[in-house]
Amino acid sequence: MAVFMDLNITYTTDKKRLQSVIETAAHLGYSTVAINYVVDLQQKKQEIGKPKCVLELFDTFPMVQGKSRPIKVLNRLTVVASDPSHFAACMTFDVDIICVAVTEKQPFFFKRSPVNGAIERGVFFEISYTPAIRDSTMRRYTIANAISLMETCKGKNVIVTSGAEKPLELRGPYDIANLGLLFGLSEGDGKAAISTNCRAVHLHGETRKTALGIVHTMKKDQPLTVRQEEEHVPPSKRAKIETV
Repeated sequence: MAVFMDLNITYTTDKKRLQSVIETAAHLGYSTVAINYVVDLQQKKQEIGKPKCVLELFDTFPMVQGKSRPIKVLNRLTVVASDPSHFAACMTFDVDIICVAVTEKQPFFFKRSPVNGAIERGVFFEISYTPAIRDSTMRRYTIANAISLMETCKGKNVIVTSGAEKPLELRGPYDIANLGLLFGLSEGDGKAAISTNCRAVHLHGETRKTALGIVHTMKKDQPLTVRQEEEHVPPSKRAKIETV
């Protein structure tokens, strides 16, 4: 069974509203969500603050619909790249996600070389669907920008998130998988964009944070000696062999 994730729940200081969004996500079947803190370094006096501990949100975390475990809540930081020099740097920075702004017409075209370079480094591209349900104009931009990205990356390393600010903006995982078809994703890629790809993003971040990879070794079975072979032969057959 697929494990669905929404890695973009917009942070708000309204604790009750944030709790309500997370509870709705659990009810819809999302096993993991990430609270997104957005920082624009171009704005004066805006600093990157320390995210709040997710354990302070609930005494008991809501259970995931159809699962026997509570929802997992992560923290995420998004830094707005508004300076033109940042766009090339995005391909070399140690990041996990490149979020594509979908609410307006892009002032540039997606180029295959840097996009493929990001994919090779394990970086994923993010499309948020909430703008598409807020406004008809933003819906057109969202679909157009998503299709432009998919034509370049061929549906590889893409995640689809909500960017939800309130519970009514969330949609179920299977609805989002179908929405991926409008974004230019295949049926399989659309499902991966809210499940396996999100898990890969999480693991990419965990590995980068520890600066270590994981090596799993397995002991190879040694060939059986003559004595061991004899011990594995059933007694009845062994007696027959000895009498020959």
